[in-house]
Amino acid sequence: MKSTNQLILLFFLGLAFLVVACQIKNDSDKAASSTKQADSTAKANITTPAKIADAKTIIARKQVPVLCYHQIRDWKPGDSKSAKDYIIPVATFKEHLKMLADSGYHTILPDQLYTYLTTGAPLPEKSIMLTFDDTDLDQYTVAAPEMKKYGFKGVFFIMTVSIGRPNYMNREQIKALADEGHEIGSHTWDHHNFKKYEGEDWVTQIEKPTKTLQEITGKPIKYFAYPFGLWNAEGIPELKKRGFIAAFQLAAKRDENDPLFTIRRIIASGYWSSKTLHNSMVNSFD
Repeated sequence: MKSTNQLILLFFLGLAFLVVACQIKNDSDKAASSTKQADSTAKANITTPAKIADAKTIIARKQVPVLCYHQIRDWKPGDSKSAKDYIIPVATFKEHLKMLADSGYHTILPDQLYTYLTTGAPLPEKSIMLTFDDTDLDQYTVAAPEMKKYGFKGVFFIMTVSIGRPNYMNREQIKALADEGHEIGSHTWDHHNFKKYEGEDWVTQIEKPTKTLQEITGKPIKYFAYPFGLWNAEGIPELKKRGFIAAFQLAAKRDENDPLFTIRRIIASGYWSSKTLHNSMVNSFD
């Protein structure tokens, strides 16, 4: 009788153990499923891009003033009248930046402008973008230190044929600008007219310079500036295929279908006082 009771007890103990084990497994499976679902949701949130506004919406957004500088040096006797539009004396450049700082302007970079245009994300009050074309050395020796005084950041559109040549930036200087938080963009290999590109020109003028700049900076090159500000709609798909997400022209009308690839800039003329610059910004981007 005692042996029979022991067997019955062992049976019920074993049964209870199986019930508990099944419950633990069930809870574990639910937890794993919940974790897997959470991971999937998180991944979806990371990889699913925000909805990008259509071209009409982008064009309707208020434009941000984008200034374009070239050489920053004092005029020489041999400088022509037209060349002085592209050569801003050092003192004048410093006056420009001081006016911007004193007037409460905040510099933004292309990623901020892109997000604003495509999603409507807010920008700092009185935003402005400073851009520099052609790789001139004085952009590194004069412009960058002067911007640093005010906490300003800029965009340097590099023409790669000139890298390391006299009076132009070298690879180390371009890398230093990128490391300091400035944006490095492409300005082709040797400044040929974008509207005339065909065949191998896309490799020579776009693909190879992009690869060079990526090797120098260790960062993706996503923004492009058209030489002379000249562009055509036929070339925009070629930029998109090569990883660019926006491009900058000069003062022409933006393309109705691709406003992100025809963002407007104005040349900050060497003739302009800080007051003239301010008036031009207001009138050009109103």
